[in-house]
Amino acid sequence: MDTIREPQRQTPVCHDCDVCVVGGSTTGVYAAVAAARLGARVALVEAMGYFGGMATAALVNCWHTRFDDSGKVALFAGLITETMERLKRRDAVIDRGHHAYWQYAFNPFELVVELDELVREQSNIRPFLHTRFVAPVMEGPGHVAAAIIEDKTGRRAIRAAMFIDATGDGDLVHRAGFETYRRDVIQPPTTCLVANGFTATNEEVKEAVFDPRTPGALRPGFLWGAPWPGSTLRMIAGTRVHGADCSDADQLTRAEMEGRRQVHAILDLARRHVPGCEDMRLAALPAHLGVRESRHARCLHQLTEGEVLRGERFLDAIANGSYPVDVHAGDGDGLIFRHLDGREQRCYMSAPTVEGRWAPEGHVPATYYQVPYRCLVPRGARNALAAGRCLDADEGAFGAVRVMVNTAQTGQAAGVAAWVALDTARAVGEIDTDRLRSRLAQQGAVVL
Repeated sequence: MDTIREPQRQTPVCHDCDVCVVGGSTTGVYAAVAAARLGARVALVEAMGYFGGMATAALVNCWHTRFDDSGKVALFAGLITETMERLKRRDAVIDRGHHAYWQYAFNPFELVVELDELVREQSNIRPFLHTRFVAPVMEGPGHVAAAIIEDKTGRRAIRAAMFIDATGDGDLVHRAGFETYRRDVIQPPTTCLVANGFTATNEEVKEAVFDPRTPGALRPGFLWGAPWPGSTLRMIAGTRVHGADCSDADQLTRAEMEGRRQVHAILDLARRHVPGCEDMRLAALPAHLGVRESRHARCLHQLTEGEVLRGERFLDAIANGSYPVDVHAGDGDGLIFRHLDGREQRCYMSAPTVEGRWAPEGHVPATYYQVPYRCLVPRGARNALAAGRCLDADEGAFGAVRVMVNTAQTGQAAGVAAWVALDTARAVGEIDTDRLRSRLAQQGAVVL
């Protein structure tokens, strides 16, 4: 590969702080707020012009239930429910209560403003928007000393005692030299769209969009949607970009453009072939396609599908969930659901759904699962954590924990863990997890 030699430079330090959070998704925002509320001075770095990640930039406007499968045990609270309460005050969220699939559908643009307010209320958070993380500066084995950033001002550095990677793609962890991995087959990303004039059912649109007999039909995939509070708009997620690793810049570019091509195909096919959708029009496109999976940090523990389906309990649990194992085929049609009650569904567009069981009849099911703190601690890291979808989990476990109500919990936990490590002068893998869980509970998180 041909190269260009850059001259050496002195990079000015623009901020000194206790905790630097790289990535301003809801995961990253919650990490920053959690640390700030404990007194830490925090930098929050986000490449987009607003916070929220997949919930805002990707227009993924629904979050899943906060209850276990019995409908009786609340699995999360804290900053997630605080955010939903803020949206309720603006009539910007639909709350369906306990539901097996999703509980909250919200207006992503209202969420943008509420996350701004949440950050602004913490005087010890310095936000950096339109800012790209470039590289870490290492100082000894496993110790990150600073983050090099690029923004409109130029190339600068943020010096911090603790770092949290909430990039989704594990950019900081990877560039710091900690071990990361990618699966051979990655769950495909989806470009959502917002449409008006949608008067059909998801099933009717699916039949038109994926029917191989229809000219211009998309490769068989999966299509679902969610309402847009206070309007007749609807979010539709039906595109799939196979074979795209969105932690690679060139693949990300191709995936963005292919996803938008598929958006147009969905609209055209629905208007032509679905009665009642003749007037359906594109109302909004995402600023970023919805990435399900890319790079993972290799951490002190890899969560397994067996641990999820058994409802394994962990002494260092920092998040709880009940969303089923949901693996979108990276190289084929449809997806697989494995529910905690033992049911399994293989959903296809090219064939009928296959109902079966992953567990025998009569087994005693778990009603929720947990994520241990160890899944956020990169091997060899002294002062860096991986929060959000770059956590360590096998394919099946990741299919369950990747949804935002789960990853957002890991953000709040990472923020508290960074503070505990600072307060006790310990490495992130050596902190007292009882103290971590106690502090999380004091912040309103559900600790089980």
